[in-house]
Amino acid sequence: MTSPATSPDDRTGAAPAPTGPLSKIDYSERIPNNVNLADDRRLQRALEGWQPKFIDWWKTLGPALPTKDVYLRTAVAVGRDGWAHFEHVPMEEYRWGIFLAEQNPDRTVSFGKHKGEPAWQEVPGEHRADLMRLIVVQGDTEPASVEQQRVLGNTAPSIYDLRNLFQVNVEEGRHLWAMVYLLHAYFGREGREEAEQLLKRNSGDIDAPRILGAFNEETTDWLQFFMFTYFTDRDGKYQLGTLKESAFDPLARTCEFMLKEEAHHMFVGTTGVQRVVERTAELMKEHGTDDIWEHGGIPLSVVQKYLNFQFSVSMDLFGSEQSTNAGNYYSSGLKGRWQETRRKDDHVLLEDTREMNYVEDGEIRQRTVPTLSALNLDLRDEYVADCANGVRRWNQALEDAGLEERLILPHEGFNRRVGVYAQHHVSPEGEVLDDAAWQAVVDGYLPSAEDRAAVAALMVPEYELGKFAGWIAPPQAGINDQPVEFDYVHLAEEGVA
Repeated sequence: MTSPATSPDDRTGAAPAPTGPLSKIDYSERIPNNVNLADDRRLQRALEGWQPKFIDWWKTLGPALPTKDVYLRTAVAVGRDGWAHFEHVPMEEYRWGIFLAEQNPDRTVSFGKHKGEPAWQEVPGEHRADLMRLIVVQGDTEPASVEQQRVLGNTAPSIYDLRNLFQVNVEEGRHLWAMVYLLHAYFGREGREEAEQLLKRNSGDIDAPRILGAFNEETTDWLQFFMFTYFTDRDGKYQLGTLKESAFDPLARTCEFMLKEEAHHMFVGTTGVQRVVERTAELMKEHGTDDIWEHGGIPLSVVQKYLNFQFSVSMDLFGSEQSTNAGNYYSSGLKGRWQETRRKDDHVLLEDTREMNYVEDGEIRQRTVPTLSALNLDLRDEYVADCANGVRRWNQALEDAGLEERLILPHEGFNRRVGVYAQHHVSPEGEVLDDAAWQAVVDGYLPSAEDRAAVAALMVPEYELGKFAGWIAPPQAGINDQPVEFDYVHLAEEGVA
């Protein structure tokens, strides 16, 4: 399977000329949209009432670095081809809006007990609570990552990277809008109340934290940001992929469009980590050592620790390997599998089984379980295979540099807090360890406070056009056919460009 983060069609660049059917986005409206919002005045007023609260949240918990404007990509149409427009935009004036993929009037449910029936255009009463919960959890992750990354601009390794950070941030803001629209449009007063709560919970807040654990972790530096956009945004890709299959058509169409934007986030992570690895390899060869702190680089062993951490906390986002809720969501048509329509089975799964790992007597063993109960594991398996693509790509950079060292993707049971491994210690190589053995080696597996402090010490901002911090290599190309040294971001103190 080709990862959207590395597929040529999904890489950030010049938007192709549209050739397929398009649904134009109306930017004349206060809330840009392609859902005919003006035809529903009550809904429009409700969303316009939420809009100032969103802007207040953005000003308070969005990017902290003052900027004049940023070279941003904005959707102009949602169709099979070409949908992006690039220009310098003040971030607070970015036109966040509501964009759904084209509707297929003949679409039917492709899985579960409703397979073959027309897709739902309204929320069935018996599934109302479950659908709202799925939308709220997805919506909660979007502003959380903006909050986690708000101070990164202060230590950006280049103007190019600063622009990519801000592009990710504004699109996460738009993804929040996507979920808020569904809550307002289809869930009445309860939906409006949940939309309010999406702005009241904050990442890492002791009293009102974000719903999922990984979104309450502090983003300490740019290496973690790149790992986050590679591993945690990739989890987002797979979660959106399952919701894209939903029998509830507005949710499916919303997630289909969101996946277009998510591809850039993973591109930032894939190429960001690779550029760190390339620079690390260059310094290792130049100085004949893997201890390159004093030469301004991040040792490969520390890159591996960051990888171990972000991969493991992202694995927890998939939930327990066996889940009655996941099976019920599937049977009810609420949430499908990754690439559901390409699966070679009956799409009902009542008789299907699969193997699942678990820990017993200090060993990892296998047992047979109903497939319907292990859909979280099915999705996680797809995710792990995709993650491995990036690690192979990064290792190719090490091989090209003539080095023998390699990065690894840790075992699925490593550093887990959710599921069958939660009460056990498993090494990155898959060895089950007791408490004493784990404590003796854990600092070699996960970033220590000293590691993070040493990385943070390298995070000196580089705002000169075309220049890059010493711990990261330049990219191979700029954004949207612009040169690498293009003025992607005008900082506030620059004045009018």
